[in-house]
Amino acid sequence: MPFYTSIQINATTTAYFWHITEDVTSLFRAVSLKDTSLFRLEGMKSKEHQKGFLAVRMLLQHIGYNDYDLTYTETGKPVLNDGKNISISHSHKFSCICISNQIMGIDIEILKEKTLKIAPRFLEMKHLENLSEVEKIMKATIIWGVKESIFKIKNEVGISFPEHIFEDEFCLSDKKCSAELHFNNTIEKFNFHFYKVEDYIFVCVFSNN
Repeated sequence: MPFYTSIQINATTTAYFWHITEDVTSLFRAVSLKDTSLFRLEGMKSKEHQKGFLAVRMLLQHIGYNDYDLTYTETGKPVLNDGKNISISHSHKFSCICISNQIMGIDIEILKEKTLKIAPRFLEMKHLENLSEVEKIMKATIIWGVKESIFKIKNEVGISFPEHIFEDEFCLSDKKCSAELHFNNTIEKFNFHFYKVEDYIFVCVFSNN
């Protein structure tokens, strides 16, 4: 299946989604890859990871970029050669990228019961009070996505999801909220937006500093 959809998050920020139905060979034939990307692809043992990686390159081509426009810092953070900010995520059958003039991070996660089972390890359980089972899974997935996205923005060793990243109270109907990172004796503020895409949760977090 080709390009799936896009979400305009604000005036200068758009997220793009690819629903992966192709096999690795079909995706590989449809993209142009630089040598470093070929080497990285060959090192991936999982077909799912290979497809996610290639689907990201399909999205880049769809919006006028290509693999040669994308590089990575020494710590693995993606960078576009035109100076715009990019964040990348994939989960099972979806890959997504977000392009923005602002500093941001994204995460996409499939909705699954396992996230709720491990929720006490990464969130304050008060967030899940008075919710149905389905709502609990959704909210736990959103909070995981927020923490993952903030971690991508900061990209620093030592950040703990439960000990350093805190979300304000929010309802599923709010579609957005705020969070803070308490780390290295500083407090940094973030805003986040969340969306349901099929059976997945997509989160986009902006630095508010």
